[in-house]
Amino acid sequence: MKKWQCIMSIGILTTSMAACSSEGSKELTNTEKPVINEGKKVVTLAMQVWPTAMQESNAFFKTVEKKFEEKNPDIDLQIQISEDYEKYKKTMNTALLSGKGPDIFEISSLPIDDYVSKKLLLNMDETMMKDKSLNTNDLQANILDVLKQNGGLYAMPLGFSLRAFIGDGDILKNTNVDDKKWTWKEFEKISKKLGESGKERRYALANDPPELLLQELVVDKYAEFVDHSTKKAKFDSPFFVGMMQQIKKMYDDKVMTSEPADIGKQMFYSALLQSPADLINGQHQFFSNPKLLQKPEQAGGARIITASQFAIQAKSSVKEEAWKVIAFLLSEEGQSLQGRQGFSLLKSVNEKQLNDIQNQVKSGKYKLPDGKAPKVSDEEFTQFKQFISTANNYSNADGKVISIIGDESRSFFSEQKSAEEVAKLIQNKATTFLNE
Repeated sequence: MKKWQCIMSIGILTTSMAACSSEGSKELTNTEKPVINEGKKVVTLAMQVWPTAMQESNAFFKTVEKKFEEKNPDIDLQIQISEDYEKYKKTMNTALLSGKGPDIFEISSLPIDDYVSKKLLLNMDETMMKDKSLNTNDLQANILDVLKQNGGLYAMPLGFSLRAFIGDGDILKNTNVDDKKWTWKEFEKISKKLGESGKERRYALANDPPELLLQELVVDKYAEFVDHSTKKAKFDSPFFVGMMQQIKKMYDDKVMTSEPADIGKQMFYSALLQSPADLINGQHQFFSNPKLLQKPEQAGGARIITASQFAIQAKSSVKEEAWKVIAFLLSEEGQSLQGRQGFSLLKSVNEKQLNDIQNQVKSGKYKLPDGKAPKVSDEEFTQFKQFISTANNYSNADGKVISIIGDESRSFFSEQKSAEEVAKLIQNKATTFLNE
């Protein structure tokens, strides 16, 4: 489409847009009254993606634009994509705080708490309940519920991924493991015993340095360390110091290793599952008899990861039209579009994919990436569906804070500084960042 041919930085969303639009300037900073283009209402959508994902995002959203406009010929959907993370954050934040900017925007990298408190975002929960075109009973309510803030849904993902903890079912079958209650100390004890029980030493976890495990555990428990509402951090606490010391002990005792380990030399994996097919492929690439487990000290279901979330400006003059875009993305057609990443927000789409895979497995037609046919019981497919529907952990972790933890903790794991010294450094840097 003509307007898609110029993919621009979010920093050029005002009059300079005319330089690459055959239709002239389309001001995105003024949403006080409807913008009309050739008799159509203009809805603007802005987002940021990493350069490595630009081609896929372009293709997907070009399809979204085309399909949506076919169904809504009275609306001109205009999409802009930025590759510059910092510029997107700065420009969008400035525009939104002044009541300007696009009607729909990707909000993952922006301070959503501040926007909600300032009433800058539309509560899509209320709008969704009134929309008779949507089958709300088919939505993955467990995903949307954990994204709510102050009783409302202000950001809508297009899909989601799940963080899974996978164990070797063959080595665990003769071990009494209550993964609903086990602690990291119990995990260490069990792993040490199992790792030394065979002819060849096996590690609980391998390939990754200790600071990476620390980062993952902090993401899992982020709310215990950072309070976004008060902009306070708690990394100088005995709990965080103890977490670092426990991780170091597991590496020192060779329960875990940062050295590479071939598949089969590792007893557990922390894996990111991004689609129903990953429930098969993502597990069976590690073990012939994989077992889905809860991570030690994990409460509830699996952790949810959303690659992107979209919000609607409360001050947009085309809120109804903007919601139609979101509703289309939530429809069966929108959720089934090729190129949409992650599990679907519709239960029916996820179940259909799993049922199709189950039938292929039964017939022997389903093959893993290595060409082998997996053995997956009907009970496992039932468990997979439960795994999706019970996922209810969501961490609104800030990437900068997690980066600080990784950078500073290396000096502890390499024995250059004490755990207490590193904890204070992380506390100071995280506090400075949170209050910028």
